[in-house]
Amino acid sequence: MIYLLDTHAFIWVTLETVRLSKNVREIISNRDNEIFVSTVTFWEITLKASIKKLTFEKIDIKNFPKYAKEMGFTILDLKETETITFHELPLKENHKDPFDRMLIWQAITNEMILLSKDDLLKQYKENGLKILW
Repeated sequence: MIYLLDTHAFIWVTLETVRLSKNVREIISNRDNEIFVSTVTFWEITLKASIKKLTFEKIDIKNFPKYAKEMGFTILDLKETETITFHELPLKENHKDPFDRMLIWQAITNEMILLSKDDLLKQYKENGLKILW
């Protein structure tokens, strides 16, 4: 199976594995699964760190791509086709986070299962999102 980690899931895989669900830990440890981390995640981490919404005291955030590769994850670049068709994803009334929405769109357009604990994202199932936690 092919999975895309939501930003919080990637941070937890890297720094706080106890916060992951048993299901997610099993998915990640199964070498038959392909796990992706989007460049959108790195963008979200660095933006939120710059405004102090996220803090990382013991690590240099510039190492997150290296950590992803060391864990055997594949980096998913943001493609021009994803950016130009992003408007096709309906804007939900109670969910406007642009990072989440782009990760949702990448998961849908690349036929990936999004690994996320965020219950708000489940409303996108009707638009083709496959999500697990």
